[in-house]
Amino acid sequence: MLNTSTHGARSALPTVLIVHGLFGSARNWGAIARRLSSDRQVVTVDMRNHADSPWYPTHSYADLAEDLAQVVDAIEGPVDVVGHSMGGKAAMQLALTHPDKVNRLVVADIAPVAYGHSQNHLIAAMRSLDLAGLDSRSEADRHLAGTIEDPGVRAFLLQSLDLKSNPPRWRLNLDVLESEMDKITGWPGTDGRYEGPVLFLAGALSDYVQPEHRAKIKRLFPAAKQAKLPGAGHWLHADRPREFEAALRAFLD
Repeated sequence: MLNTSTHGARSALPTVLIVHGLFGSARNWGAIARRLSSDRQVVTVDMRNHADSPWYPTHSYADLAEDLAQVVDAIEGPVDVVGHSMGGKAAMQLALTHPDKVNRLVVADIAPVAYGHSQNHLIAAMRSLDLAGLDSRSEADRHLAGTIEDPGVRAFLLQSLDLKSNPPRWRLNLDVLESEMDKITGWPGTDGRYEGPVLFLAGALSDYVQPEHRAKIKRLFPAAKQAKLPGAGHWLHADRPREFEAALRAFLD
């Protein structure tokens, strides 16, 4: 089963399951999970091929949804689910294929569509980093700056660099994530409908959720509401954490 981190205690409110995006981990969501856990239990997961969860040879959304279904069963759900980017697609797949396991769904800055971009250039940059002798993230950041201009992206990726390992290593299954990239940026075309409450929360500065996606969203999630978080890009929970938390609470409560 996936590695999980639990915050807070069970209460009258449903447990919240938080699902990270590509190259992320449960740890990325620790601050928001701790704040949300003031009145409910919050569980964060490391997705397969990420961080402390098992590495597998495949990374399809059918795989990811079944992994999440196992976690929900262990929690004795149903649960409220919050998924960002890749995690948002996995959460949508879970809701469409196991609707009985999901009370409410929050999809953060992603739509149920295939995207034309690839993130394999980031995998190439991570592979190009000579890990031998690295002893600080600042040193790793200087080397990565030659291939990744955005300091925020470098900082995000470096959270998955394990410097305590000898030798240092990436806590990501880069080979499988690269080979399965078309599935990750794609969408499996899942049939069905999830009738429960859904919030599609996009970053106002992001272009991941477009007006032309609305018809597809409504067809799969007829009760869906859509909102934008001002001043936030794709990593809206990192750009505007307090506002993101407030939006979650307003919807989940």
